[in-house]
Amino acid sequence: MRTLVLNAGYEPLAVVSFKRALVLVMNQKATIVQSDQGHPIWAASGAWERPSVILLTRYVRIPRSRSMPVSRRGVLRRDEHRCCYCGKSANTIDHVLPRSRGGRDTWENLVASCLRCNNTKSDHTPAEMGWDMRFTPGTPQGTTWMVPGAERPLPQWDAYLAPAA
Repeated sequence: MRTLVLNAGYEPLAVVSFKRALVLVMNQKATIVQSDQGHPIWAASGAWERPSVILLTRYVRIPRSRSMPVSRRGVLRRDEHRCCYCGKSANTIDHVLPRSRGGRDTWENLVASCLRCNNTKSDHTPAEMGWDMRFTPGTPQGTTWMVPGAERPLPQWDAYLAPAA
């Protein structure tokens, strides 16, 4: 079971194990905001709530200046495992401007691609192939990208991971 950690301003910071969250609560460094009522933690001294969302008692500043590192897994996740060219299931990544022509590993130059489109495109650009891209690639946005471990959010976290209006 995973636990969402919020700073004193109710901004999501990270996702930790319920054991780590319970230690923070027991040491009065955090309080439980939401718990999993159906699965308490049993100990010799009694039962404890299993934290699902905790709030740190001290404010922790979120470093907004850090950039999101590019990764194969991140590109596939951003593009929802769909090929940018044909829309089928994607299992590889493709450089829009091929590396052989100076294309770099950036969020704007990498897209998810199916193996067939990736091989067919080879070292050409989509324009040279006469292909349209289904979307314009870019750096992922949103809270779930900035919070380590929030790739698979739990339903009870929705209120805290919602984009700020």
